[in-house]
Amino acid sequence: MRELALDRFFSFFVLAWLAGFSLYQSPMSDGGNARSALLRRLGEPARSVWAKHDRDSDGWLPLWRHMEDSAAVAGLLWDQWLPVSVRKLVSEALPGGEPDARALAVWLAGVHDIGKATPAFACQVDQLAEAMRGQGLEMRSLRALGPDRRVAPHGLAGQVLLGEWLEEQYGWAPARTGQFTVAVGGHHGVPPEHGQIQALYAREELLRTPGVSSRVWRQVQSELLDACAEEFGVAERLAEWRRVRLSQPVQVLFTALVIVSDWVASNPDLFPYFPDDASRDGRERLAAAWRGLDLPEPWRAEEPDGSAQELFASRFYFPAGAEVRPVQEAAVALARELETPGLMIVEAPMGEGKTEAALAAAEIFAARSGAGGVFFALPTMATGNAMFPRLLDWLDRVPGVAGARRSVHLAHSKAALNEDFAGLMDRTGGVAAVGVDEAAPVSRQKLDERHRAGAELVAHAWLRGRKKAMLASFVAGTIDQLLFAGLKSRHLALRHLAVAGKVVVIDEAHAYDTYMSVYLDRVLSWLGAYRVPVVVLSATLPSSRRRELAEAYSGRADAVVSGEEGASDAYPLLTAVAPGGVPLVRRPQASARSTQVRVERLADGLDDLADRLEDELADGGCALVIRNTVTRVLETARALRDRFGAESVTVAHSRFVDLDRADKDRELLRLFGPPEKTDDRPTGRHIVVASQVAEQSLDVDFDLLVSDLCPVDLFLQRMGRLHRHQRGPGQQERPERLRSARCLVTGADWNAEVPVPVRGSVAVYGRHALLRSAAVLLPHLNGEPGRPVCLPADISPLVQNAYGEEPVGPDHWQDAMKAAVQRFEQHRDDQAQRASVFRLGDVGKAGRPLFGWVAAGVGDTDDTPTGRAQVRDSRDSLEVVVVQRRGDGSLTTLPWLQPDGKGRQRGGLELPQDATPTRFAARTAASCGLRLPLQFSGEALDRAIEELERLYLPNWQGKDSPWLADQLILALDEDCQTHLAGFVLRYSPSDGLEVTRDEDD
Repeated sequence: MRELALDRFFSFFVLAWLAGFSLYQSPMSDGGNARSALLRRLGEPARSVWAKHDRDSDGWLPLWRHMEDSAAVAGLLWDQWLPVSVRKLVSEALPGGEPDARALAVWLAGVHDIGKATPAFACQVDQLAEAMRGQGLEMRSLRALGPDRRVAPHGLAGQVLLGEWLEEQYGWAPARTGQFTVAVGGHHGVPPEHGQIQALYAREELLRTPGVSSRVWRQVQSELLDACAEEFGVAERLAEWRRVRLSQPVQVLFTALVIVSDWVASNPDLFPYFPDDASRDGRERLAAAWRGLDLPEPWRAEEPDGSAQELFASRFYFPAGAEVRPVQEAAVALARELETPGLMIVEAPMGEGKTEAALAAAEIFAARSGAGGVFFALPTMATGNAMFPRLLDWLDRVPGVAGARRSVHLAHSKAALNEDFAGLMDRTGGVAAVGVDEAAPVSRQKLDERHRAGAELVAHAWLRGRKKAMLASFVAGTIDQLLFAGLKSRHLALRHLAVAGKVVVIDEAHAYDTYMSVYLDRVLSWLGAYRVPVVVLSATLPSSRRRELAEAYSGRADAVVSGEEGASDAYPLLTAVAPGGVPLVRRPQASARSTQVRVERLADGLDDLADRLEDELADGGCALVIRNTVTRVLETARALRDRFGAESVTVAHSRFVDLDRADKDRELLRLFGPPEKTDDRPTGRHIVVASQVAEQSLDVDFDLLVSDLCPVDLFLQRMGRLHRHQRGPGQQERPERLRSARCLVTGADWNAEVPVPVRGSVAVYGRHALLRSAAVLLPHLNGEPGRPVCLPADISPLVQNAYGEEPVGPDHWQDAMKAAVQRFEQHRDDQAQRASVFRLGDVGKAGRPLFGWVAAGVGDTDDTPTGRAQVRDSRDSLEVVVVQRRGDGSLTTLPWLQPDGKGRQRGGLELPQDATPTRFAARTAASCGLRLPLQFSGEALDRAIEELERLYLPNWQGKDSPWLADQLILALDEDCQTHLAGFVLRYSPSDGLEVTRDEDD
């Protein structure tokens, strides 16, 4: 009875409001509703349609109010938030240019929820449905309609209603409506499929209740759409738009803008529900919401004047007397030469300043294209973390950013644990409506004062989370974040909007395999369609891969690089192409720096390695030994410690918890970084044994290099850590016998008729790539002074020959190499086929609706372990949070952790099992994440999960602790060991995780 009374009271409230009166004030003619232009166009039945309801407070929102809110937000987003490049692309699609484009965006946002004016939606809240029935809008109950409602989700229903209205009121051909209405149908992230549309056409009773009420439903739907067309300024334009053919990129951008407008207008902290906010007019309501949202505006770049030397000196740290390098100068010149910003591929040796060249080109491209930001894509989280402070330093020097308020983001799965980014997040409050005459909350005022004291780079609270983070203006992140734009997933339109308004920089392009390249090429084709400027950086690329990138971006399968005939071995090399254009090539000189590296074979035995290092390091020196697997790293480290002592051997690989990995990187930079940045280089002998983590991102310098055989481009990357910096005239500060750069190549049986790489290397890289690498290196492998590898001169010839199709190596190698290439081609074809399963389709013809755009996709799993595995061809793997269990059963953070940047102790923090850990303790524990190796994939995966889930702590892994929610906990004993799924796990801060088979299992 009490519930019935409440329902009757609620219905009375709604009906009283419809009649123009409020329970809290006199006639509504004095209130905000009467001042709504849209409301004045509607009769009482249309006014009764509801859009939002809060079950906790019983607050609600009428559809007309949400329509006005959404349209108004879209207008502000267009005017103050969308980058110029996006507005320009969309405006070119319409006959009236930007006024047409803005009006269309506002109108689509305004009508996006018209599907809520249907029985299938309105029946969900009894008291609101009853108020609508009182206005003649009959409908069956929620229970009576049952699962049939699923045929008519309100987005799809709205698409159908809008299409019908365009046909009936403005004479549109049915084939032309979909390119416009799909923005309504897809505003919840998935454009409808043809089958779904046809199924709804067959169930009209879900759109309008049959019988007498059908006419009222149709009248209300038309009345709402007529009012929106008049109020939002498109009624006089719709007839002319009948002839428009919107490109698919433009359809995506309209859909994305509708999604963002809806999300903002649906936030009750910004747009409160009725009855609390019923008295405020639309303008006051919008002003308060926009002030509370406080979105930073996009960057409006100004093209820099002056020479390349002046540009680099003003944007980057330049020591006195330093000169811009030829590659950097050529990149600036080529960016300025291109009439239309497009794709630029920069191939240059390690240490030539490619990152700075890319940022300089990005600034020019942004000024010419109207891009509102930059996304810098890197291969790993470690490289993303390393790039983020460099990006911030650059932004502090860029006009239009320095001293202005701009949004920034670090985009990878562990970004919140990065101290630079966490500091920006801590300076930003939440979002809430603030009235024009109201004061902001004290906490918000303090944040604003602290935040606006200097240049405002903001990790904006609203621009966070998987769906929205990439919408920030300046982003550094993993390549996955870009590849997700090619993965069929929910809300893909938002990812496209995020990149469509930026300059995109792709670093370490040589690091991406066939599988990832399938996604990258498709993304490039869409970026070209959006006219997004792109800068690709690589030490060098095979000429075939360079051509594939140019073809994917330009959209021309016949793209031939102008002047390429003489460019295949040219190095350094710059290639540029505009969308739809023909590539151009520039061949700048290399800088004066060059290195000659003597290369020789070394037997793979650990004793052989130790003996050789003992000879080479007799007078001291720093050696880097790079292994292709972590298992080989740990085996090697044990053997070398037996010979040289534990204090002389450092280990670096990927199986450290996050905080230890960061400490390792800092230690390596402190000991082996550039001479001008560190005085702590070991004076005696020291050996670093590392996995591929030493190939990239770290600016470290060694006297001697030992490397497992690997693909030649990666081998050259490793060489970039050898004699990287000048240490005295003629390298005189290095030990005498190490003043000439030398590299020892191991990891293979060199005495066999054809070299036999070790099993681990074959598992990682494949025999084909390893044999081709050995073949092209063969002339250099005797270590003779007359045949060194000359850097950078030999880089491109070695790479082109290794990745070309011509036979290489001695005749007696050819049978083995043919067998290897057959297996490689089978693997490559398999990768391409598997990658295509969830890969986005190519850009369709203009006018073709986006129906089924992400059909048979991965749903909401884009930026999740499953999604990352999809774009990286990696097996399912487990990530755990590592803690320590004491003898008394209590849990703590790992005891050796160093204090944080504020000096707060992180090691040995108590982690109560019967309560939620403190925010600091929980974040510290979460910072000890560790990805388990491949032993825990496949059949062992389920067993490992089952065993890990035995330690379930509701106060940790529930919603009360956002840092630890849904995490699997791996508890080590006091000896830092544990058993899991038939394996013994041992962990130490010096060696990381070691996994061995449990003999007792």
